[in-house]
Amino acid sequence: MIEVKNLTKTYGNARGINDVTFSVNKGEILGFLGPNGAGKTTTMRILTCFMPATSGQATVAGYDVFEDSLNVRKRIGYLPETVPLYTDMLVPVYLRFVAGLKAVPRKEIKKRVDEVMEQVGLTHMAHKFIGELSKGYRQRVGLAQALINDPEVLILDEPTIGLDPKQIIEIRSLIKGLGGKRTIILSSHILPEVSMVCERVIIIDDGRIKAMDTPENLMKQLNMESRLTARISGPAADILAGLKKLDGIKTVDHLGGDSSERGAQKYVIECREGFTPSPQIARIAVQNKWDVYELTPMRMSLEDIFIKIVTHEETKQ
Repeated sequence: MIEVKNLTKTYGNARGINDVTFSVNKGEILGFLGPNGAGKTTTMRILTCFMPATSGQATVAGYDVFEDSLNVRKRIGYLPETVPLYTDMLVPVYLRFVAGLKAVPRKEIKKRVDEVMEQVGLTHMAHKFIGELSKGYRQRVGLAQALINDPEVLILDEPTIGLDPKQIIEIRSLIKGLGGKRTIILSSHILPEVSMVCERVIIIDDGRIKAMDTPENLMKQLNMESRLTARISGPAADILAGLKKLDGIKTVDHLGGDSSERGAQKYVIECREGFTPSPQIARIAVQNKWDVYELTPMRMSLEDIFIKIVTHEETKQ
C-alpha cells in the first residue's frame, strides 16, 4: 500500500531525513517511533504531498506522491501534529466544509459527517463552536476531518497529543479498530502508545531508520531474555557476592528490600547471551540456605529497546 525508497530531504545544509526506505502492507498499523526532531513529521509531510523530497521515491496505493499527488491525496486522511481548525465554525459545519474540499459527493456529506462524529465521540459537541472545545476535543475534530472522505490510508502525527487519559484510551481503541480496513502510519514519541496500537515499528533517529520490525522480534534481536528479576532472602552482601561468581552472569544489581516476603531482597541479574542461570541460582541458594521467591525473565519495554538501539548506533558513529 505504501512504498518508500531512499527518501532524503534536506533544508539548506541541514538534513531532515536521509535514505529512508520502508513499506507498509494493506491494513497494517505501522508505528513511526522517534524523539522530537528525528524526522517523523518530515516523512509524513512528504507522503501526504505537503512537501517534496530532495531525492528518492514514494508511492501510496500505487500512485507516485511527486507525479500523481492528486490521486494520492484522494486516498489519504492526514492528522498533522498541529491541526488546522477554523475556531469560529460549529463542529458539523467545519466537517461539512472539509467534506466538500475532499470531494465527498454532496448527497453523502451529511451522512459522513454524522458517522465520523459518532465514531470519534463528537456527537454531543454538535452545537459547539470549535473555539469553545478543549484541546482534547479539538484533536477529535482533527481525527474526524482525516476520516471524512473514508480514506484507504490514514497518516496520524501524534494523534493523542493533548488528550486526557480516558480520551487517550478511547482514541487508541478507535485507531486499532480502523486497522485492517485502512492502512495506518502513526507517529509518536510516546513509546507505550506505539506498543499498544501498532503491529510493526520503525525506530528513526537523526533522520535515519535505526530499526524496523515487530516489537517482539526487536526484543529477541536485543537478547531480551538476558535479564531477569530475582527476589531472594538472606544476607544481601553474601547473595551479591555469590551470584556474581556464577559462570554466565555479567552483572547483579541490588534494588533493596521487598516488603511482600519476609527478608526478601530484589536483584536484577544480567546474563551472558544464551545462558540460563536459574539452575545455578537454585543450587547456590540451597547451599547457602537462601529462600528464592522469584526468578522472572525481564521483558524490555519499547522504551528500553529504543534507548538501546539509539545508544548502540551512536557509539558506532
